[in-house]
Amino acid sequence: MSLKKKIIFIVNPISGTHSKETIPQLIEEKIDHSKYDYSIQRTQYAGHASQIAAEAARDGVDIVVAVGGDGTINEIGRALIHTRTAMGIIPCGSGNGLARHLNIPMIARKALDVINAGTVRTIDYGIIDGHPFFCTCGVGFDAFVSLKFSDSGKRGLLTYLENTLHESLTYQPETYEIENASGTARYKAFLIACANASQYGNNAYIAPQASLTDGMMDITVLEPFTVLDVPALSFQLFNRTLDQNSRIKTMREKKITIHRSQEGVFHFDGDPAQGGKNLEVEIIHQGLHVVAPLKGHNDTIPLNVLHHITEFIGMRPITSTIASKHRQLLKLNQHILRRLAKRG
Repeated sequence: MSLKKKIIFIVNPISGTHSKETIPQLIEEKIDHSKYDYSIQRTQYAGHASQIAAEAARDGVDIVVAVGGDGTINEIGRALIHTRTAMGIIPCGSGNGLARHLNIPMIARKALDVINAGTVRTIDYGIIDGHPFFCTCGVGFDAFVSLKFSDSGKRGLLTYLENTLHESLTYQPETYEIENASGTARYKAFLIACANASQYGNNAYIAPQASLTDGMMDITVLEPFTVLDVPALSFQLFNRTLDQNSRIKTMREKKITIHRSQEGVFHFDGDPAQGGKNLEVEIIHQGLHVVAPLKGHNDTIPLNVLHHITEFIGMRPITSTIASKHRQLLKLNQHILRRLAKRG
């Protein structure tokens, strides 16, 4: 009888911005063949990853690896909750929020090193309106942008920023009530984010203090703001200090209900969905096994600036890449300033 563990790699060929053509060869080269027997399956339609993962769990497969973005991870994760099968991640999406929080490398070769190490942790997950999530969910502007982003032909950080900044010029905050065990509070809010993990992805930390293992969600309420607040909010979002902004209200709860005046969109792990006026959000403690390093974002690992610079510029020559990124961001910034001037 073989003592090797069984792994299935589920590849979503259309997710994110990364090509996955070389993934099968890389797996063959890097996987520890003395420890694992593996197979690779490619998804063919929406929801297929969940079906494959659920069947794998029933068959007693030890690890199912998501090769894709946050949507693929959500599909696979929700099929594996409360099973003995662990989820591994090779991040290939445009945001990779859960992988980043878990300190899983963004480079596939190094992510396979994590899988070879085989360290399994158990994390929490959330449910909003019956939909499981592992990073964040919410209502308001981020849900609205998720709906816009899902219809974009292009993916990636710049596309997301373009959509975000463009729509923020005309988006009108709504009034919500947040009900918890202690009572109900009323907020006029640009967005309400309920976070299991600390970030949306791309190192945008909507809930800097969030933990995947504390059995609680960190709720961030962004109140209405002006154009003058945007630079500070943007800086703090990527500097893990957003909770220090005066426009931000935070709380930590296990379960809440969000009341709003009308039905509309909400998001879970960046995927938009339509929901009713009352949305129940709850964290389930220790529901999913994941293959990840022992220490993640909230386990006192310091921010490694050099790592993020390297990740930002990729493997191309430094000077040319920085110049290219600078031109892209400058062009985007000029576009925003023109629109703000017209608005004023």
